[in-house]
Amino acid sequence: MSQLALIKALPKAELHVHIEGTFEPELMFAIAQRNNISIPYKSIEEVKQAYNFHNLQSFLDIYYAGANVLIHEQDFYDLAWAYFEKCAADNVVHTEIFFDPQTHTDRGISFDVVIQGLTRASQDAQQKLGISTHWIMCFLRHLSEDAAFETLEQALPYKDLIIGVGLDSSEMGHPPSKFERVFAKAREEGFLVVAHAGEEGPAAYVWEALDLLHVNRIDHGVRSEEDPQLMQRLIQEKMPLTVCPLSNLKLCVVNDMAEHNIRRLLQQGVHVTVNSDDPAYFGGYMNDNFIAIADALALTSEELKQLSANSFEASFIAKEEKQKWINLIENLV
Repeated sequence: MSQLALIKALPKAELHVHIEGTFEPELMFAIAQRNNISIPYKSIEEVKQAYNFHNLQSFLDIYYAGANVLIHEQDFYDLAWAYFEKCAADNVVHTEIFFDPQTHTDRGISFDVVIQGLTRASQDAQQKLGISTHWIMCFLRHLSEDAAFETLEQALPYKDLIIGVGLDSSEMGHPPSKFERVFAKAREEGFLVVAHAGEEGPAAYVWEALDLLHVNRIDHGVRSEEDPQLMQRLIQEKMPLTVCPLSNLKLCVVNDMAEHNIRRLLQQGVHVTVNSDDPAYFGGYMNDNFIAIADALALTSEELKQLSANSFEASFIAKEEKQKWINLIENLV
């Protein structure tokens, strides 16, 4: 089997994707028109031109502008359903999706509207496409701890629909320690916890996510390599890193995919996984990310299979379910 055929055949779990970051320009335009909302771009081409970022903040500016057109439950359904169709095309059979309620509640959209639209789409994805989903609610780290506590309170009536909480948005200047108390409360309430750390921020942020937030996974974490002691800990604890190669390239975390450290991390025994992050903005969904690193880093078939197996191992699904997919991966030849 060729590498491309193998990538297509591999079942995958995606563990680091922001639903607002799957918003393709065509759908953004259609929903803006439907809701009679003006956006600062005259054409789909103009939106695509704006997708040339030089850092995380320049990306976030357009990301939040796009989210403004999402008003009704159907809008959130349509956004999620479009992503699930991409999953089906890439053989993503399980996905654990971030959503940012504050991006919407701060605009006057109710938490209920957001979660009901997303949940309805994931129920349909299970029935029609055989794709399972967990939802992870993220706090925006550039906002206050008080705002995060308020969002956590809004989420409590929907605990059965949300498996975990996370931490995203601008990393620099907003260390995980800023949210230590709200994460403690979330864990008390029974949520699993994850956090973005060590992408633009330093390896020290990864330590904080581990020691102060007590995370189940680190999102990104590619700068962990700068700290040998941290690397030892990640390997020893089998702490998953949800790595997003095309995102790292687009946001200039690496300047060339050939410089990416995902293969080195894998070879050293770090539990790395491949994910798409904000695929509408960063130029590719799951298979695109796999293809990009396979080509640039000369990954072997065994390494590709290991990355795929890691994604299930690091997921929040039941042990038997994990083993089912891992066995299937091992039997691919």
